[in-house]
Amino acid sequence: MIIFPAIDLKDGKCVRLYKGDFNKTTIFNSSPYNQALQFKKKGFTDLHLVDLDGALKGKSKNKKIIIKIIKNINLNVQLGGGIRTLKQISFWIKNGVSTVVVGTMAIQNPRILKKACDLFPGRIAVALDVRNNFLAIKGWVKQTKIKLMDFSKKLEDFGVSRIIYTDINRDGTKTGVNFSQLKKIVTKVNIPLVVSGGVSDIKDIRKLHKAELFDGVIIGKAIYDKSIYLNELKKFV
Repeated sequence: MIIFPAIDLKDGKCVRLYKGDFNKTTIFNSSPYNQALQFKKKGFTDLHLVDLDGALKGKSKNKKIIIKIIKNINLNVQLGGGIRTLKQISFWIKNGVSTVVVGTMAIQNPRILKKACDLFPGRIAVALDVRNNFLAIKGWVKQTKIKLMDFSKKLEDFGVSRIIYTDINRDGTKTGVNFSQLKKIVTKVNIPLVVSGGVSDIKDIRKLHKAELFDGVIIGKAIYDKSIYLNELKKFV
């Protein structure tokens, strides 16, 4: 199971949201580069980067800092947030991103998703951000009437490398992962699953790891407020 420490970028800073609410933003580090470097020095090999400005507006304000992290810190970077065209996907892969994460584009333009998977095999992941069992898009601001399981099954023939499942109502809350829901997804959908949203402490990580069902887990808030210490996570890397 891959451990993905997370950096969410907003206005060039490392932040966390509460339940995806842009009005409930906490700045944890004014230098995302230094934060990524800290993860690297602690022995982590992977990093989950989200461009929140890009997710909300479809246009990145954080391109320079993202490229600086990719070019100067030797991490496998999984990048999402406002990536909605083949041109954008190609740009990031050419600049060293290991996995490009698409969400809104995958739901609104599945033909583009299929073409991206064909052009860049094994490099495209889909973020399924879920609120009350329905998918949300455009930085979680717009709610759809598309059910999680219905859309997940449709993705099986696309060649998607992994699904990143985020429980929006748990994100940033540290209330624990929805383990029963996660088990339901992995038993019904034949795509590797990365867990995100609600991780509270090291017990959650042990439980996910022991299950041997998940491709990875993304950890944000619990790291930044020291509910989980990086040294505790190192044994799972």
